[in-house]
Parts: sequence; structure tokens; C-alpha cells
Amino acid sequence: MLTWKDIIRFSTKGNPEPDRKVEKTEAEWREILTPEQFRITRQKGTEAPHSGAYCEAHEAGKYNCICCDTPLFDSTIKFESGTGWPSFHQPIKENAVKYIKDSTFGMIRVEALCNTCDAHLGHVFQDGPPPSGLRYCMNSESLKLQEVGSAELR
Repeated sequence: MLTWKDIIRFSTKGNPEPDRKVEKTEAEWREILTPEQFRITRQKGTEAPHSGAYCEAHEAGKYNCICCDTPLFDSTIKFESGTGWPSFHQPIKENAVKYIKDSTFGMIRVEALCNTCDAHLGHVFQDGPPPSGLRYCMNSESLKLQEVGSAELR
């Protein structure tokens, strides 16, 4: 189980190697993403709080990257944070998420990206529930839910 100490270590000393890498040009990303998905995932945007499709979602399944379909989070690790964004306390695998120190907007945070395609997902905070104490605060626009029983569920 990842802890805040692991997140800080990854963000300062280097991230785990992903299982694969996906690289596309800006034009290729624009072809497959909606304008809002592109703004958030490729330009590091943020959706308005309480506006995302997965804020209140409780369906069982896996939350995959909207850009490259890499599994990132499982519904069993999702929790209600009250922040207005879908929140998780662990990624599906240690190397699914990439961590970058983010000092924009006059604060220091840890940005979470898809480790496969570098899509901006959101941020990680140390105010989550036990046992990890982590809160992965994600943008719904960065995710795609593969519900249990779906033909595409991995």
C-alpha cells in the first residue's frame, strides 16, 4: 500500500516504470478527446467541483484513463470525500500513476498523471481515510468507468 512518504519519494526521486508508454501528437489527442477532456488531460485543467460524472458514481468497476484506457483505480477504493471530485485512496497498481511536484497557484501539491500517457488526472493529498491516508482527487473527465460485466472490463 502506498503512503504519503512513497508519493513524495516518487515526486522527487523518480516514478516507477510504467508497463507501457503511449505517445501521440497534440493533433492526435484532439481527434480522440472532447474539447473538455483535452483541456483537462493535455493542458492540466480542472473541472468545476461537483460537475463530474463520477462524483456520485457508485457502480462497480475500474476507472481507466480516458486517453489510453490504462486501468488506474478500482471502485472498491473510491470514497466520498465531500470535495466535489471523485476520490480514491490507492491506485490499482503502484506504477499506474505518475507523481509530479506542483507549485502552481502559490501552493505545493502533488500532481497525479497517468504513468502510461502523461494525462493530467488531478492531485494527491495526505488527508484521505485510513489505512493509506491518501486522497487521489481526480477529474471525472480524465477517467472512463468500465463497469463490472462490461465486455471491455479487463
